[in-house]
Amino acid sequence: MLTAEQREIRDLARDFVEGEIAPRAAAWDRDRAFAPQVLANLAELGFLGMLTPPEYGGLGFDAPTYLVALEEIARGDAALALTVAIQNGPVPHILLAHGSEAQKSRWLPALASGEKIAGFALSEAEAGSDPSGMSTRACAEEGEGVWTISGSKKWVTNGSRADMVIVFARTGSAGSRPPIGAFLVDTDARGYRVGKREKTMGLRASETVAVDLEGVRVGTERLVGDPGRGLGYALGALDLGRLGIGAQAVGIAQAAMEHAARYARERRQFGRPIADFGAIRSNLAIMATRIAASRALAMEGAAAWEARGSEDREGLPVTARSAMAKLLASETAMWVTEEAVRIFGGYGFMREFPVERLMRDAKGTEIYEGTSEILRLVIGRAVTRSP
Repeated sequence: MLTAEQREIRDLARDFVEGEIAPRAAAWDRDRAFAPQVLANLAELGFLGMLTPPEYGGLGFDAPTYLVALEEIARGDAALALTVAIQNGPVPHILLAHGSEAQKSRWLPALASGEKIAGFALSEAEAGSDPSGMSTRACAEEGEGVWTISGSKKWVTNGSRADMVIVFARTGSAGSRPPIGAFLVDTDARGYRVGKREKTMGLRASETVAVDLEGVRVGTERLVGDPGRGLGYALGALDLGRLGIGAQAVGIAQAAMEHAARYARERRQFGRPIADFGAIRSNLAIMATRIAASRALAMEGAAAWEARGSEDREGLPVTARSAMAKLLASETAMWVTEEAVRIFGGYGFMREFPVERLMRDAKGTEIYEGTSEILRLVIGRAVTRSP
């Protein structure tokens, strides 16, 4: 059950979505871009700094409340929700958990206000599911107080829109898992090059690009935390990121079910609405049940995030809980959107109707921030480890 405050946040987000996002989502998908003004409007409501503490200009929500708002935004447009998730989740978390006070004071208020947009550059062409195999390197220039970063990153959300990107790079070569650092890189720095924008199946308004770093020089004040522990920072941030993707997937599924139910009440065959037929009602019932289960698991994962550092009653760490939430929610979104297309029949295959877009968007949630196969490995490892 939601608290009174969470219901207020949900209603505020829902009103904004119905007025500003949902009516434009199809056009944004077609044009492969959402209007920049929508980010400014979200920032004005505080939705770009939901997890940032008030002393740094944010709203200071806990993780469950954040998921409530993010689900509503995703119900309107999943591509926009992805940008909002990056802005609120992994980047601020790494700064809050591992950044210096100077870094927090400089960047967190700018991110929360929307003055600066953030990106997250971890994956590479040969280092996706295993980021420890990255080849991007950061070399310290002795006596200069400067690091030089060279390499290439793939699938960087907000890579061309962002003002600052957290870039992960090897800071040494020892062992099978080399030390990796996290660096705050301005996108207007010399040597930062935005490469090809990917043509994605869904989430088309989200800018997913390759980034080349050709001798980008950053001062030591841009290194976050320990120069050898950046990979751990990234993986910890992915726990929060996966909860956000779980909420995004629930929002996609909720939108698809609502469209399907509305259409079923309006579409008549054999002299009556197709909603009167048992097969349609059964499908809608399963949709509603799976969505409710996915939402509950995401909220449970968010509660585990708030209590991180301790295991829950089943002995599962937050990493497993967040993986479970994303796995169930993303596969639910894919199933629900497919069934919604079937309920629409021939119209479901047409671009003029929303469910085909939602189905394309849902597929992405099964892939980024950990494929379903990787998530099963993460969960299985937690379940089978020795007590």
